[in-house]
Amino acid sequence: MSSLRIGAVSYLNTKPLVYGLEQLLPSAQLIYDLPSRLADDLAAGQLDVALVPTVEVFQDPSYKVVSDACIACRGPVLSVSLLSRCRREEIRSLALDEGSRTSVALVQILLREQYGVIPSLLPLPIGSQAQEVDADAVLIIGDRAIHAAQDGFVEAWDLGEEWCRWSGLPFVFAMWTARGGLDVDLEPLKEALETARDDGLANLASIARQEAGTLGLNQQQCLAYLRDNLHFSLGEKEREGLELFRQYAGTGILGMEAAE
Repeated sequence: MSSLRIGAVSYLNTKPLVYGLEQLLPSAQLIYDLPSRLADDLAAGQLDVALVPTVEVFQDPSYKVVSDACIACRGPVLSVSLLSRCRREEIRSLALDEGSRTSVALVQILLREQYGVIPSLLPLPIGSQAQEVDADAVLIIGDRAIHAAQDGFVEAWDLGEEWCRWSGLPFVFAMWTARGGLDVDLEPLKEALETARDDGLANLASIARQEAGTLGLNQQQCLAYLRDNLHFSLGEKEREGLELFRQYAGTGILGMEAAE
């Protein structure tokens, strides 16, 4: 464990998963970044284990999911949104948050399967506002999606809620994943990751108190988001949802980073 390089997402939704993790793995190096960048670093061998978008696990058979700690939802997720300037069936261009990959695949699947829409795709660079891009709709994720300004948009679509309503199953956004060829006993890491998750869930109020104000959210709003919008365990229903997502994501027509 002393040589492990571990990548974690730098969003509020990850705080319960890394609660006390530095103390549980004192010799490991913990690195925070955006989901898409963690995925690139894991693929390049610059990380050994990372909390990566689930779609990445589908693409590389050498990857190994090392824990049942994950980021998932069983309804509205609040932090993954599609903002649209028109009705969904009229969307012809879509700007995609460059911090995301799983959500990039998810929004294309939902538009295609429910409305027959396959839009042209544009990037939404990190740091850019949704209003700045000339597209019919914009995908935004993470902290900035929680209370994104909706000026100029006629509809906001919570992708977690839409997937759960459409599929009848939870959605899993990210999982702790080890790169291929990692010659390490992963059982101690698995135990540490799950202990951190369990401790985090037992201390959601403390996490909310610490994070309140950093995102323009008060303590109660932070707590409600972590407690009510997110799910952190990979159970049977979550695995069923993962398999359904894998089937749709493997159709080969998804664009941008989703199919890489």
